[in-house]
Amino acid sequence: MEDTVQAAITRALPELAGADPVVRRSEHADFQSNAALALAKPARRRPADLASALAAALQDQVPAALAGVSVSGPGFLNITLPDAVLWRQVAGRLAGPRLGVGTPHAGQRTLIDYSAPNIAKEMHVGHLRTTIIGDCLARVLGFLGAEVIRQNHLGDWGTQFGMLIQYLDEHPDSAWHHDQLAAGTSTVSALDALYRAARAAFDADPAFADRSRARVVALQAGDPPTVAVWRDIVAESELAFREIYDRLGVQLTPEDSAGESFYNPLLPGIVEELTDAGIAVASDGALCVFFDDIAGPDGSLVPLMVRKRDGGYGYDTTDLATIRYRIRDLKADRILYVVDARQALHFRMVFTAARRAAWLGDDVQVEHVAFGTVLGPDGRPFKTRSGETVKLMDLLNAAVDRARAVVADKATDLGDEELDRIAEQAGIGSVKYADLSTSRTKDYMFDVDRMVSFAGNTGVYLQYAHTRICSILRKAPADAVELDPAVSLHPAERALVLALDGFADTLTEVGRTLEPHRLCGYLFTLAKTFTDFYEACPVLTAENSAARGNRLALCSLTAQTLRQGLNLLGIAAPERL
Repeated sequence: MEDTVQAAITRALPELAGADPVVRRSEHADFQSNAALALAKPARRRPADLASALAAALQDQVPAALAGVSVSGPGFLNITLPDAVLWRQVAGRLAGPRLGVGTPHAGQRTLIDYSAPNIAKEMHVGHLRTTIIGDCLARVLGFLGAEVIRQNHLGDWGTQFGMLIQYLDEHPDSAWHHDQLAAGTSTVSALDALYRAARAAFDADPAFADRSRARVVALQAGDPPTVAVWRDIVAESELAFREIYDRLGVQLTPEDSAGESFYNPLLPGIVEELTDAGIAVASDGALCVFFDDIAGPDGSLVPLMVRKRDGGYGYDTTDLATIRYRIRDLKADRILYVVDARQALHFRMVFTAARRAAWLGDDVQVEHVAFGTVLGPDGRPFKTRSGETVKLMDLLNAAVDRARAVVADKATDLGDEELDRIAEQAGIGSVKYADLSTSRTKDYMFDVDRMVSFAGNTGVYLQYAHTRICSILRKAPADAVELDPAVSLHPAERALVLALDGFADTLTEVGRTLEPHRLCGYLFTLAKTFTDFYEACPVLTAENSAARGNRLALCSLTAQTLRQGLNLLGIAAPERL
């Protein structure tokens, strides 16, 4: 429709060829164009007169493809399509697996940095949003044709590992491998407890502290026994992370991991390159990059520290090495950092420094995909009653347990195995949907009771809507889904057809804005529109076979669209719930 209106503008106003057709959905017609209002001034014509000219051009151009074109108000162009055109649109979307969605990102190499847990540490609530949002964006952009490179930037290097390895060496009976632990005990939980013990020993025993520092030097020097233990810790931690990723349905693999250790050999070269270019300068014994437009509360310039006073490196240097590697070696066209909004200043400085160094040019898009905080019932950042950070696995367990209770209350005939399967799908889906349906820049409250509700804008509501449609299709004769474009559209059918037609545009918007909540909102509206259709238009008991066939086609397309949409959100679309 946008192309059609744009062609009419070119025909009526050749001097404004290529102007935005400003087409949108409307309550007054199938589509409405505000082009005449936007173009009246450059065309030096009254909006209503210009709208009339565009209406005439449209009717001359594609008379068979339009049921009506009228001008309303100060110059709105209301466009209605013939029923047969809308039915053919449904048939076209049903004919292919992509449901009419194109691949506008084809040829683009997009790197997405997300999740980023720390080795030997439990994944906690702070990892929830980056993991879920990053996975959704990877799915959507990949579906839109991008070549997606997933990157899990693990915290796997630093002085804490020397301390932990030394403690393990001196306490060889410590159990922390997955095959040594009781069922339900996480490797990273055991390692975290051992690190706490190592930290306590480090603070209390100067001799142990000295041995730990020596172990750090040994690790950095590549001492084989030390490196072997370190690799073992990394591997065991990745196994624990894999459990959470598998449970969440997150498409991150060990091959996607590139921890801080990977970039460590590159850091001296980063410092040398920035220093030689005059970008990094000496400051109180350290090497820093300063920015004229970035100052602290006291007015002093805030630096990006490239090398510390003691000659060591921090995550500033690592992130500079990371962005250079991703541009030069991985050849990324677009780089997305799905990281907490509180890191906005840090990434602003990293991106600016990368531009100064000429690593980041205009041919590469880079963006900090910021997100808000998960809040507890008290409206504050989510903590346990003792004030500790909530473990991610505990959050997931709480959602699944609550979903199990809700499903068991609704479906008392389910066996334990089936109930467990449904509760897992509903509980995990509810957590992911609650996160993704909130504008990512906003904070949101983790409320398990609301999340698993069958009513309202929840993941369970969408899963249930999908199962209802699957139930209808299971009851239909195998040859009943046959579409006849000559059948007149009921208003509820028309509304559903137009809602289904919005899937591709919605995904394009998500790809442009990197805002998954737009897809959630679309799917929720689609599910409600289907409910209105189903209440107004009998399907299996339709008045004739032609009406039944067309309505079953609408059911099939709606189910496929919901299923694909939920899949792009990383949420299961069960056929029974």
